[in-house]
Amino acid sequence: MPGGRLTQQDRQQIALGLADGLAYAEIARRLDRPTSTITREVMRNGGPTAYRAGLAHQATQRRTHRRRKATSRLPEAPPQADGRDAEAVREYEEMFAAVFMQSGLPKMTSRVLACLYTTDAGSLTASELVQRLQVSPASVSKAITFLESQSHVRRERDERRRERYVVDDDVWYQSMMASARSTAHLVEVARQGVGVLGSGTPAAARLENIARFVDFVSESIARAAEQAREILHAELEATPVGTAPPSSDRG
Repeated sequence: MPGGRLTQQDRQQIALGLADGLAYAEIARRLDRPTSTITREVMRNGGPTAYRAGLAHQATQRRTHRRRKATSRLPEAPPQADGRDAEAVREYEEMFAAVFMQSGLPKMTSRVLACLYTTDAGSLTASELVQRLQVSPASVSKAITFLESQSHVRRERDERRRERYVVDDDVWYQSMMASARSTAHLVEVARQGVGVLGSGTPAAARLENIARFVDFVSESIARAAEQAREILHAELEATPVGTAPPSSDRG
């Protein structure tokens, strides 16, 4: 019967399915579960290549225990807007955070970023993040400092002079451009190595190939980010107030 928490036997079947190269949808069908349940389970527990049934089951038990303790000592999280299912939103935020973790972000940083992106306003104060995530102010502060250094969030003051942390389309653009600048620096350093190691040597040729590849990708990212920003801004300017912008799907 679908629904309910995954059992240890379910997780063993997931691990076997991953080992056999099955898609999430096929594993879900065999367990009579939603595909989103399998995706969330795998992504929050190491991803498809590192998923281990026993470790995943233990991690889930620990999370449940911590959540119960946190709920007993911290203020209740605010109700969801628009009649949303609070549990479904929480689980989606966990899955979204797991995707950020797979890209290399620390766990708490990923949770803060996912929380900001799934908030209608696109901005929260430190106290609001503490309440929503039910973590310490120090944890939020550390995560925000890292995200700001990577241009993933920006700070602004609201009408009450409170500091708010903001994510929007422009912040994502700035983050992509920061990434492009970082890879451009890698290109520069790789090409310096060509001179040090001697042109024509295997090591120098390897570094030159790296530089060419990364340079091409970096320029492509920057160009795509500029084009996407222009398109999105044009769509927003052309959209009447109070209506949703048209889909950017060009297919």
